[in-house]
Amino acid sequence: MDSAPIPSTSRTNAAFAFIFVTVMLDMLAFGIIIPVLPHLVVQLIGGSIAQAAVWTSGFATLYMLMQFIFSPVQGTLSDRFGRRTVILISSLGLGIDFMVMAITPVLWLLLIGRGVSGICAASFSTANAYIADIVPKEKRAAAFGAMGAAFGIGFIVGPALGGFLGHYSVRLPFWVAAVLSLLNFCYGFFVLPESLPPERRTKRFDWSHANPFGALVLLRRYPQVFALATVFFLINLAQFSLNSTYVLYTDYRYGWGPQAVGYTLAFVGLCSGLVQAVLVRQLMPKLGERKLIMIGLPLCVVGYLFFGLSSVGWLFLVGIPFLCLGGLAGPPAQALMTQQVDPHEQGRLQGALTSLASLAGVFGPAVFANLFALFISDHAPMHLPGISFVLAALLLVGAATIAAYAIQHVQAVQPLPLSDHATAALASELSPLAGTVASEPLPTDRPESSR
Repeated sequence: MDSAPIPSTSRTNAAFAFIFVTVMLDMLAFGIIIPVLPHLVVQLIGGSIAQAAVWTSGFATLYMLMQFIFSPVQGTLSDRFGRRTVILISSLGLGIDFMVMAITPVLWLLLIGRGVSGICAASFSTANAYIADIVPKEKRAAAFGAMGAAFGIGFIVGPALGGFLGHYSVRLPFWVAAVLSLLNFCYGFFVLPESLPPERRTKRFDWSHANPFGALVLLRRYPQVFALATVFFLINLAQFSLNSTYVLYTDYRYGWGPQAVGYTLAFVGLCSGLVQAVLVRQLMPKLGERKLIMIGLPLCVVGYLFFGLSSVGWLFLVGIPFLCLGGLAGPPAQALMTQQVDPHEQGRLQGALTSLASLAGVFGPAVFANLFALFISDHAPMHLPGISFVLAALLLVGAATIAAYAIQHVQAVQPLPLSDHATAALASELSPLAGTVASEPLPTDRPESSR
């Protein structure tokens, strides 16, 4: 049986809600300081904007590097000691870390604090493992879609809230992020049940699986998972074309100012959230994981090509729905991977996947930003401002090719056994909750681009 015996309906619903909120708060905590962190750096180094820009890019790289290193550590720890313990420690650590950053008077302590944030926010991998524990195989794509919606909500609300609070004080967003994380810890301490019983845990903590490269070795043990993980990596790498060039590209090519960028990013976030929370859940029973993957990836290619080749702003906007419909591919791919891995290795799998996404964030922004700078410069081999998005489209063509091979070899999911009453009850309990999440309106305040 794929789901752990969580005691009651109310506690099951509370557990799913807590995981949803945890993911959202992790992303909210990431996004809430985006508008104010550079200004705080300027204060701490004495007012040099040029130096602050260099330091801020270093902060971003350190954050992603820590996620790359520690995501498999958290996943392996959760396989050994349980999901609940790891998630609660991460929430508590994140809250304390934000308080330290809120009061730090020196730059080096702020840099350390940002690194610790990357370590604690790596609990996203454990949250996904929790979902894999409690949700039957055939329901996981919808559940991961709901997690994607939580991810999107955090990135939509976070920068907007951070910008609003930063108007009063550049340190205020850090305090608010700390309070949210600590409240989440308190709520989870009293509500969150354990999803991984002792008999399904690994017998010891294995450093060979806890380091990011060892986690990738785990993927190699499952050839179909390794192929789908490559697809997952390419999807995440392509997304960093948005993070690193969206604002500058639309300003350079279409003359969009902050307000126009804010509105379009809000539209991107809204469309992405609806696809993840609503369409994935509605289409999964009708089409299945394989078809959704092969529908989503080509649509995403079309969206990136619209972004990169459109000479006028309204054509660029046409690409947004196509790009967001590409989100149909992610949750089914992740669900297929969980179906191929032993139950006691779900934490390692999710840690490996989060490390792959973080690895894309370590070098992806530099690649796309430098390509954009080169192709609008006087030394460009050709004038192509949208080169970053064109490259992203090519990466997803490669992802679609690999996915077409991989999904032909993954094992099919067996129907839910009628005799498995606990699993059936859990599926029926999670389904209305996911529907409730999907039906909630997404805010349209200005976000920042996100991975």
